[in-house]
Amino acid sequence: MQAETIAIACRDGYRLATSWYAPAQPPRCKLLIVPAMGMHQRFYRPLAEWLAAQGCLAVSFDYRGTGASRHGSLRGFPADIVDWARLDCAAVLEALDRREPQLPICWLGHSLGGQILPFVPNWRRLRQAIMIATGSGYWRDAALPLRRYVWWLWYVAVPLSLPLFGYFPGRRLRKLDDLPRGVMAQWRRWCLDPDYSAGAEGELVRQLYAAVDLPILSLSFSDDEYLSARSVAALERLYAGAELRRLRLDPAAEGLDAIGHFGFFRPAAGERLWPRYLLPALPPGDGSA
Repeated sequence: MQAETIAIACRDGYRLATSWYAPAQPPRCKLLIVPAMGMHQRFYRPLAEWLAAQGCLAVSFDYRGTGASRHGSLRGFPADIVDWARLDCAAVLEALDRREPQLPICWLGHSLGGQILPFVPNWRRLRQAIMIATGSGYWRDAALPLRRYVWWLWYVAVPLSLPLFGYFPGRRLRKLDDLPRGVMAQWRRWCLDPDYSAGAEGELVRQLYAAVDLPILSLSFSDDEYLSARSVAALERLYAGAELRRLRLDPAAEGLDAIGHFGFFRPAAGERLWPRYLLPALPPGDGSA
């Protein structure tokens, strides 16, 4: 399938790279794929193509300063995680809302993509949300194999690299990807706080989470190498006003060797998991409430 590549202008004029996967027939619903930290939209292409084959208009994008939405050097580039939500996600959601406006929209957020929904000013245009491998990033609640690495990341790599390079040189460090300085500085503050973003940013952010009253499906995985069950539950508790459905999958029970933090989006696992868990979760295509 050939995706339609469209550059979308955000409210501040910054242009984002987006990819649109349209079904052969008129779509029955619309879905926005919101990436994890350091992941590019091309990673989600197999899922987007499968969604289009099921009759869903699927859209993926890269946050400003990443992937195809990076324009030049990141040294001194002004962006943080909240900018990604209030400017980038809002702009793509607005563009998706204008296309086939009678159809419902579903938000599918991977990891960070499930965390930042409350910061998106026009989230009420959504019918529902799906969170995949989404949890609090508080480092002490991370999955056990990750804790030693994140200690090094937050107390050594990030404090030294940000002032030296003016951005996070993830490619040089072979960790994540190159990321704007403000993104990593804010993420560090969140991950060092036991209440994650709600603790680091204050009571107003806790209220933003609680105000989200959408139906939300939260899919997590017992072999997630990043998130423990505790970190997933901590993030789910912030969505206090949502109609939340929780599913924690074990790879063996699904007939798979592994799923982990990223495996859900790979075709090897997707052939089993997407029809079983995504297809029933997609909104109806009649525009009904």
